[in-house]
Formats: sequence, C-alpha cells, structure tokens
Amino acid sequence: MDAGPESWRGVLVAGGFSAIPRWTRDPVPGVGEYNATVPEDLVAALRRRAGELAVPLSSVLLGAHAKVLSALCGEREVATGYVAQAGGQPLPCRLTTEPDSWRALLRHSGQVESELLSHKDVPADEVRRELAVTGPPFETVFDPAGGGSIGGALAGDLAGGTVLRVGVAPRAGGLVLRLRYRSEVLDADCAARIAGYHLTALALMVADLDAEHGRQSLLSTEELRLQLEGLAGPRRELPDRRFHELFEQRVAAHPDAVAVVHGDRHWTYRELNARANRLGRALLASGLRREDVVAVVTERNLDWMAAVLAIFKAGGVYLPIESHFPADRIATTLSRAEVRLVLTEPGSTSTLERALDSLPGVRPLFIDQACAEDHADDDLGVAVAAEQLAYIYFTSGSTGEPKGAMCEHAGMLNHLYAKIADLGVDQGLVVAQTAPQCFDISLWQLVSALLVGGRTVLVEQDVILDVERFVDKIVDRRVAVLQLVPSYLEVVLTYLEQHPRELPDLRCVSVTGEALKKELAQRWFAAEPGIRLVNAYGLTETSDDTNHEVMDKVPEGERVPLGRAVQNVHVYVVDEYLAPVPLGAPGEIVFAGVCVGRGYVNDPERTRLAFLADPHRPGQRLYRSGDFGRWLPDGKLEFLGRRDTQVKIRGFRIEIGEIENTLLRVPGVRDGAVVVAERADGSKHLVAFYSAERPLGIDLLRDRLGHSLPEYMVPSALHWRETLPLTANGKIDKKMLTALLGELEVVEEDSDAPSTPTEQRLAAVWGKVLGIPAEQIGRHDHFFDRGGSSLSAVKLAIALDRAVSLKDITGHPVLTDLAELVAGRSERRTGLPQSLPESESAAAGFAEPRVADLLSSL
Repeated sequence: MDAGPESWRGVLVAGGFSAIPRWTRDPVPGVGEYNATVPEDLVAALRRRAGELAVPLSSVLLGAHAKVLSALCGEREVATGYVAQAGGQPLPCRLTTEPDSWRALLRHSGQVESELLSHKDVPADEVRRELAVTGPPFETVFDPAGGGSIGGALAGDLAGGTVLRVGVAPRAGGLVLRLRYRSEVLDADCAARIAGYHLTALALMVADLDAEHGRQSLLSTEELRLQLEGLAGPRRELPDRRFHELFEQRVAAHPDAVAVVHGDRHWTYRELNARANRLGRALLASGLRREDVVAVVTERNLDWMAAVLAIFKAGGVYLPIESHFPADRIATTLSRAEVRLVLTEPGSTSTLERALDSLPGVRPLFIDQACAEDHADDDLGVAVAAEQLAYIYFTSGSTGEPKGAMCEHAGMLNHLYAKIADLGVDQGLVVAQTAPQCFDISLWQLVSALLVGGRTVLVEQDVILDVERFVDKIVDRRVAVLQLVPSYLEVVLTYLEQHPRELPDLRCVSVTGEALKKELAQRWFAAEPGIRLVNAYGLTETSDDTNHEVMDKVPEGERVPLGRAVQNVHVYVVDEYLAPVPLGAPGEIVFAGVCVGRGYVNDPERTRLAFLADPHRPGQRLYRSGDFGRWLPDGKLEFLGRRDTQVKIRGFRIEIGEIENTLLRVPGVRDGAVVVAERADGSKHLVAFYSAERPLGIDLLRDRLGHSLPEYMVPSALHWRETLPLTANGKIDKKMLTALLGELEVVEEDSDAPSTPTEQRLAAVWGKVLGIPAEQIGRHDHFFDRGGSSLSAVKLAIALDRAVSLKDITGHPVLTDLAELVAGRSERRTGLPQSLPESESAAAGFAEPRVADLLSSL
C-alpha cells in the first residue's frame, strides 16, 4: 500500500477539530489583518535553537503554533492546516503538546513536519472523499513561508471553514507574523492577543528549552490583570456584623411587621426573634460550644426558621437533614459532622430515631419543649466572628459517603447581600421559600428578606405538587421574588400559557440547579415580558451562588450565560496548573474571595484536593469546582459542562460513584455501573446496570439502595446483565451501556401494546411527558418505572388538562389501570384530550427516580 495515502488516511481517521474561541462584540463579515514583528535578536536565537535540535526554523514556528492552539482550544491534541509550498492548499496537520519540555515538543513538531512534507504531493482531498470525511478539517492554517511583501495580499485566502491564518514572512533580516482572520469571529484585539501568544511561546522556548512548557503561561501582564481583577465581582464593603445581628437590628426597627408566613400561621419580627432567643439559650444550656454542629430535622415550617436563627445566635453551626432521608444516611451525616445535638419536632423523628440507635452520644432536643423551658427571650449577645463557621451542607460523594461543605458567616452574608442587590429584595417585599432544607438555596430563600424588613412565605410541599395551587399561592401571598429549578419553571409556565392570569406582585424569578435553556427563556419573556429572569450559578462550597445573569429580555447568544461574578467574588477560568487560560478559551472554573468555604468537615483528603491556596492572592483560599466554562466578550461566564462523573439532576449534585459503590454493596451484585440517560426533550435520569448470577428483584434492589441513598439518587431503571461490557483496558464500557438503553426501551409488538382508545391516547401523552416514542409504551408499563417522577407526574396532569390528579397518577401508575380509571369517569364527565396542547413543552418531562421524592429539588 502506498505510504502517502495511508499517512493521510491515518491523520483523517484520527479526526479532531481545534475550534478557537469566538471573540468579538461586533461581528462584521469580512477579513481583518494584524501584523506582529518578531524582534531580530529573537529570530537569531530561534535559528540557534533550531540548529541545536537539528530541525528547520519552520518546525520551531510550528511548535509555537501548536502550543498556542492548545491553549486556545483547551486540548493537548490539535489540528491545523499546514501550507507545504507557496500558494498551495493547506494540508491537514495533527500535533500533540503532550511532551513536557519545549525541547521534546519541538522535536515532535519537526517529526510531524518532515512526515507531512514527504507526502505533500499526495492529494489529501482524494483521501478525504474516499473516507467520506465531511466538514472542514481545521479552522486555522499555518503558513511557514506566508509569502507576499508586507502590506500585500497574503498567499491563500480564508477559504472554506478557515477562521484564522498565521503566516510568517521575511522582513529585512527578521520575520513578521501575519494574521488574517474572519472579523465576524474575531476582533482586532483578539488577533493581537493571539499574535502575542505566538511571540511569548517563541521567547519562552529560547529562554529555556528544557522548561516544562505546560506550566508556562502565554498571557500578557495586561490580560492576566484583566482576568484576575477586571472580571471579578464589584467590591462592596460588608457590615461588620453577622446575619443574626443585622436581623436583630430589623427587629428593633419594626418589631410588629410580619416576618414569616406558613399556611394560616405567621410570626412578627418580635415573635420570631423571641422564640429564636429562647431556643438559643436552650442550646447553650445543653452544652453548645463555639462552632459545635447542630443538626436540624424538622418540616419546612416556622420552627425551622427559629431553629436556624437560634443556632447562629448561640455561635453554633447549622446542619440541615431531611426527615425522609434513610436512617443510614442520617447516621453517617451526624457521625461525620460530630453532631451532639439535634433540634427536631414530633413527626420528624421516625428515621431519626433509627439513626440515633447507633449514635449514643447524640441527643435530640425537641423545639417545643426547649422553648417551654424558663429561658429569657432577649438577644443572647454571643460573640460570633466573620470567619466562624455558619453552616454545613452535605452533598453526594464519589467514594460512597456524602461530603459536608463548611461555609463561614462572611461568605453567607456576602451571598445574602448579593441576592438582595441583584434580585431586588427590599423592605416589605415577599420572598417565597420553596427549596428543601438539604438544598443550599433553601437558606437564602429562608432568611434574605429578614435583612431588609421583608417577608418570607414558606410554600407547603403539597402546594408545590399542585401547580394551580402553587400559582394561587404566589399571587395570594403577593410574592415578589421566586426561585425555581428550570424544570419546574417549565411546569409553571406551561400552566400559565394554558390558564393565563396576572402576576401583579412578581418582580423577579431566579432559576438555578440546572442549565437554563434559551428556549425556556424565550417562552418566559413571551408570556411575562415585565418580570425579570435571573440565571444563578454557584456551588455549595462557594456559599451558594457566585454568578448572576440578570435578564429583562432573551439573551442574544446561543446559550444563556451564567453572568458576571457577584460582589466580592473572584472567578477564574484556568488550566490544570491553575493558570488562567486565554480569554474565551475553555478551562476549569475556580473561585476565590470571601465566598470560598473552609473545606469538607472531617475529610482532610477531599479538602486537600478541592480547596487550595490561591496562587494569585497569598493567604486566601481557592476552590476547584470541576465545572468547565469560558469567558464571553462582554465579561460574562458561560458554562460548558463537567469532565468527571459528577452530574446535576433537578439541581442536586450527584456523584455517580456514590451510587455505584452502594450498588456493589448489595448482596449478589458482582459489578455495576450507572449512566445518565438523556431523552429527546433533554431531560435526564439515572439508569443502573448490574451483573449477577441471576436477575435480582427490582423492588429488592430499590429497597437496598433506598436504605443508604435519598430518593433522587435511586436510579429510575435497573437492568441485569450476566456480564457487563468492558473496554480494551478492562473498564466497564459506559458508552456501550448507554447505547443499549434504546434497545431496552422498545416494547415488543405483542398483546402488551395499548388496545383501547383511552389507553392509546394515554400512551401518547405518556410518551410526550417521558420523552419516549408512544409505540414503546406498553399497557402494563409503570409510569415511575419508565423514568417518571413527581415532577413529570405534575406535567402529565397538566397535559391531560387535569382529567386526572397527581393522586390518581400515584395511585394508578400502570397505564391500563389509569386508563380504566379515566374510562370509568367518562360516563360522568369528559376531560381526556384527544391530543396534547400545541406547546409540546407542556409535556417536557424531567425524569427522576420515584414519586416519593416529593419534588425534593424544588
């Protein structure tokens, strides 16, 4: 076989596409040019280095170009076009920046160039056609002899998909870099930066050929300063007080104003403060010391708010625990945080009591009883420092154990003031509290209004489960600020589209926990143009949200950005060595400033990996998020996803490893893997595969998993295989498992197919809600076993125009049973629609394990 075509075949089959950042605020079609002179002394030094390495100067220049491309696209493997002869067509050229030193990198570029030139006469385009390779193979072109005189036309234009062409032209004994670029993609400043990166790379390799180039930044001093300072949140002084002290000032200013409402009960600022003070003194009488962790196991009610305030006032650390969590998980959480006291109430103690059986050193303290003791109700006056711990929230952990993120009072207060400023929380306004206690957003929803003399409305869980009642509550309670996960906002919006009504007091809706799709933003502003939408982003370890994108109209880009950093927060986009990457390039999102928490409670190893010393600000902490993003030209952050096994489903951060480790502990399971399935509507759910000698009962598996995992982490489907597929290196092949899902969801063409008109219509609606083709739904299918959740059940009820209730769906989850229920009612009334409403988003489900999670992420 001819070596030439085979060489091109290997390059083209390997694929790869190095996309450079889009960076212009004024995209104008056309071609721009930027020239940068390579100083004569640098050229002379480069020639000497080339001689030392026995490679041509062009190989040195190609190595610098590869380094720049790697920095711009965030990948070590890069692809560029290479002009082998003046006026010739660019040839595909693949390089790697994997070699550690400049010396090794330049030898590699020399080998690649030599190989490429040996086959330059073999037409690569013919091989591309033979292999049916479509689309442009590269965006950049490197021309080591980029002919033409300075000021003249550069040989070869920006043909095809070329965005940037870098040529090297002689100039009076020296060289000049000549950049031509598409002005609808890059602007002049960006072109100048890219030219600067090339010059810096050349200077660094001259300075020390044996230096580890991966640790050397290409950024100029000016760009580095912009990223470290100019893109930070605005600097604002915080009061030298803690949250509870500022609340006490509000109590003194307007003691009789209503502070919190739950159902038909409410407390004034004076009443809330008095109860919190009595409870705080009861904690101190029980032996609470500075930074002792106090767990709170209550329903979302008035006493929950009093308990949080009491812990802060007494100098303790707040740890929320959901009363419906498995006893094993509660015990693990209490043990890891070294909890000695648990504030609770009758009705929230069933699983707590089982957890405490194994923890004799932990004592429950009932809130009503503690407040009935003879304690004074004036302010405690306990000194609490800004750097003192305020709270701990536990999130999923990859080792099979949850991890508890510790955050301090200064970070909490900074976040509260950022919410107040950006969401418009003000005196007299009402903030809705909708999130469960274990979700970190629950805290700002609970207490932010108390800093400005506003009011908190605790929305009952059964109200959230009924979207009509939920909207009624928002209107009746005059809610001004509301926060939801996007999947539930879609439910609310679908209801409002079908049943329009005025929302006279609602000023701002914040969304968080999931990526906000632009289509949902478009629908929102079409329906509610006068109500701002705020895309919020942050992590538990960073005292909650660090970025806000405040919108009064649909954003212009393809994605909804994460927005700018909030006050006193520094956000960096960095490489693996924590050095900022070029503007617009992808990198890991890391955080610095007052927002960064203290680490994970009693977990030094995971703390060491994620919480580091800030290399740019001595004495400060930095947190590595594991999220990837990039800066946009307007100074806003854009989210690009994650590169580990951590996923977010309905706002909850889930470590796949924790579920897999729990699955492997089930007797009889030999091996297991969990994958994230995504349906046509973009909704995600967890699916587990396991190997065992024989299939295990689904109920048994769910029960075993449910002993240790909260409902939102239990996979919606579990599939048995005698053996699981493996990759070439012996690891479970998750790509193959994901591909198997489509086959597993197909229903055989037999008697299981829906038969009656009602069953067929129900199957069509199920399909829309679950994102499954209707022909793949059988009459004996279980709604929740097919990936349905409490949220998708709410969507189903809406799609059926309330012909069935949420209770009907949970009580009759099998399709034929639900159809029989509907058919029985049809004699008395008609309500089952022949088809869905025109808006398909009415049935856009967000799949999640079982209905028992009770929309726990809302």
